[in-house]
Amino acid sequence: MTRNFDLPYIPERAAKARKSGVTMMMDKGMSVTETAAFIEGNHEYTDLAKFGFGTSMITPNLKEKIKLYKEAGIRPYFGGTMFEIFLARNKFNEYRKLLDKYDLDLCEVSDGSIIIPHDKKLEYISKLAKDRTVLSEVGSKDAGIIISPAKWIKMMSTELQAGSWKVIAEGRESGNVGVFRPNGNAHTYLINKIIAKVDPASILWEAPKKTQQVWFIRLFGANVNLGNIAPNEVISLETLRLGLRGDTFFEFLPEEIGAELKQNQSDETEE
Repeated sequence: MTRNFDLPYIPERAAKARKSGVTMMMDKGMSVTETAAFIEGNHEYTDLAKFGFGTSMITPNLKEKIKLYKEAGIRPYFGGTMFEIFLARNKFNEYRKLLDKYDLDLCEVSDGSIIIPHDKKLEYISKLAKDRTVLSEVGSKDAGIIISPAKWIKMMSTELQAGSWKVIAEGRESGNVGVFRPNGNAHTYLINKIIAKVDPASILWEAPKKTQQVWFIRLFGANVNLGNIAPNEVISLETLRLGLRGDTFFEFLPEEIGAELKQNQSDETEE
């Protein structure tokens, strides 16, 4: 990864293809020109590109965009809502053909907009996992639907067993449902319950807001999996991961150095 100069105490970040520290960018309809410009500046720091909700159906030059992402080592895929749009119309087989048509080796299975019996959802995951990588999303997009921690754990665990590469913890692009409270704060009790039973490395947390990204980095470190990142926030997120921004400035410094700097700040304030 690009390092224009060297500094000590910068966290290690694996080169792509990463299994941890994954960044999923949400493409909500960028043009080919915008996609090329995004790739030029961000390809090293972007692992996945999700065509958000139903944008893949109406985005111009979709094949060309997919080609650009692939050539840059970014894995594109249709967001889970597109899967649900097909499923609601009883078009699962057509959805599989669509993935073949666009030669997508990654797909998402979700039930955030419609109710799918969980056993049936596991079947879809298992079928799709036979010939491609599957992300499956847990959690509802409806803030009024409350899922108990035990159910979150059971769904995540069984979906991983069914063949999901990673489970996505729903946060939506707004960052105020699922693992977040309506005000955008992390649902700490729920998250702590989940990670006590599910390996955090197997979870991709949707975290569109900077405060949420900071919270997860402080909890899990630089190599936490984060998603629903806006195109213009990918490098900003990478600086948070590396302690190159005020919000995570002290996270990766040795304890004695951080303590001394904080003490100096305190002394200056008192004067």
